[in-house]
Formats: sequence, C-alpha cells, structure tokens
Amino acid sequence: MSHHDETILSGPELERYARHIVLPEIGGPGQQKLKRARVLVVGAGGLGAPVLQYLAAAGVGTLGIVDDDQVSLSNLQRQVIHDTESVGEAKTQSAARGLARINPHVKVETHLLRLDAANAEALIAGYDVVADGSDNFDTRYAVADAAASAERPLVTAAIGRFDGSVTVLKPFATDENGKPNPSYRDLFPSPPPPGLVPSCAEAGVLGVLPGVLGTLQAMEVIKLIAGIGKPLVGRLLLYDALAARFETIRYSARTKP
Repeated sequence: MSHHDETILSGPELERYARHIVLPEIGGPGQQKLKRARVLVVGAGGLGAPVLQYLAAAGVGTLGIVDDDQVSLSNLQRQVIHDTESVGEAKTQSAARGLARINPHVKVETHLLRLDAANAEALIAGYDVVADGSDNFDTRYAVADAAASAERPLVTAAIGRFDGSVTVLKPFATDENGKPNPSYRDLFPSPPPPGLVPSCAEAGVLGVLPGVLGTLQAMEVIKLIAGIGKPLVGRLLLYDALAARFETIRYSARTKP
C-alpha cells in the first residue's frame, strides 16, 4: 500500500494508550476511532480547558479550538490549560501549546474568532463532534442551531457560581423508539433577557466547578466517538457542588402544534 493509513497506531501510541487498549469497550478499534475523530471545542476557558486536556490525553486525532480572547490573570484560577507565562497571549495559542505538551500526536487547529450565527455552521461542518464551553447565551444558541443543522452531535455545558449542567444534543437523530431526539431549544426555548443571568466576572465562580463539568463533557465526547454507553441525550445532568449532589432531568422534543 502506497498511502499511509492515518489511523494505524505507532509503537509509542500503543504504549501511551495502553490503559485504553486493555478496556474491551475501547480496545484498538476504539482508539483508532479516537485518532480519526475531529472534535471542535468552543471556548478555551474554564470548561474548554479540561475538555481539551482530557481529549488530547485520550488521543483524539484533531482538536479544533475556537476563541477570540486573550489570557488574563483572573482566568488562571480555573482555566488550567493556561499558565502564568501565557497572560496576554491569545487563548487559542496558549491552549495549543498546552496540548502539544500533553500529546504531540494530536493535531491542533486554532480558530481565532468569535463563533456566531453567520460562521458557526461552516466551521462545525468540518468536525465530527462539538463540545461547547462558551460563557454566553448568544454563542450557545448559535452553536446549538448550527450543530443541529450540520447534523453533528453537541456536548454542551453551563455553570453558575457553585452549580452546573451538561447534556448531549442529537436532534437530527431518533431514539430507540423512533422518536426525534430533543433540540437545545426544546430544553431552553429562548435565552433569558440580557442582564438577568450574571457573568462569571459579576457573580464569581469557584475554580474547580468548570473542571468537574468540563471533564464530564470530555467523557461524553469520548462515548460518542467510541460508540459506548448511553450519552446524555434527552437528559440534563445537574451538579450542585455545595450539596455534592448530582441529579438528572429527562426532557423530550416538544410536539409541534
């Protein structure tokens, strides 16, 4: 064969992913699926940091990072992919450097832009799975609408001061009973009015919190790629950090009138 198969795992990769490969649910075939996968991570902040770090460590072949922001000192309390030296640098560049340190086998594509309704679909269509770690409603709705339109699974999370939520959206597919899966707008029909929900800067956030939610997002992304377990489709997982409680709320597609 003249062309090199991109998904063949080299000796160093087999050793690096040894603990995955001994899992029957992942194994060599699952690890090759991870290597073939292209995942777009929206936001390289509190949620995006652990998503990127764990997906890189797990051997996802290509990670796209969308962010138009620079690293500031107040980010470092939670955005653990960046370090003190990277203050003032574009988050995309700082994150790419962090990922190269974790796993040189991962290809990183940086998109220094703000994702919006105009550019989201073209960008998302170039990837297999999307993880949304953005911090504002405009971006979340733009990502959700574009992922639904491009028929790409979306793992989306949001955080408050001490609580957070995560769910998986595949509104273009049906469940085991043939019913359409719900969309983001079935769960959250419209964004709250501006000013109602305070930002992290206004309300504060405990630094570990996005780490918990972002790590859960990374787990869901890996399940989707490897085709294992039950992703959080039609289920909103809620985490209350102060009470140390997880709850799951089921939701479904609204029936059209």
